[in-house]
Amino acid sequence: MKKTSVLLVDDHSVVRMGLAAIINIEKDLKVCGEAESGAEAVKLAREMRPDVVVMDFMMPGMDGAETTEAVLRASPESKVLVLTTYGTSVDIARALKCGATGAVTKNLSNEELADAIRATARGERMLSAEIEASLSEAESDNGLTTRQREVLDSITRGLSNDDIAGMLGISKVRVKQHLAALYQKLGAANRAEAVAIALRRQLLKS
Repeated sequence: MKKTSVLLVDDHSVVRMGLAAIINIEKDLKVCGEAESGAEAVKLAREMRPDVVVMDFMMPGMDGAETTEAVLRASPESKVLVLTTYGTSVDIARALKCGATGAVTKNLSNEELADAIRATARGERMLSAEIEASLSEAESDNGLTTRQREVLDSITRGLSNDDIAGMLGISKVRVKQHLAALYQKLGAANRAEAVAIALRRQLLKS
């Protein structure tokens, strides 16, 4: 039986050792190489042509999205599965746009990780439930206007309606209208919920 070859990319050796132990115990999977940086991953992908590249998103230098794009240029037949602890919807969306087949969180069980690698090798999109929910939330933002983002930024900094009105040069009534529109678009019931959603989705990230 031909084993699915897996290249591990993570800047922490302990993590790579743990992943290798999980993968190599499976009869149909084998680790063919390990890389601790994006540049090394590209080099090994070109040399080894792995079936699947299991890649940490947060790495120094090239991040998971940039490395995914470079790896797939070096080895177009490979598939990339992004492995992340706290990647945001923005980060994961970038990785998928750059060609990653799927993205999962590091809290998967050993069996779930092995199954995710097999599915990725088949070209099936694998997304952890948390990641899928985060991406769905981001897609449902419905596009905030520039003014609504200014108001959102203001309430995340704890400004009152009076403060916002003075800073933006608009009436308090207009501030309330912008807030109402924000709540509707974000699915928030109040300021606290709107702030929590904004921070979680990184809506104010420049």
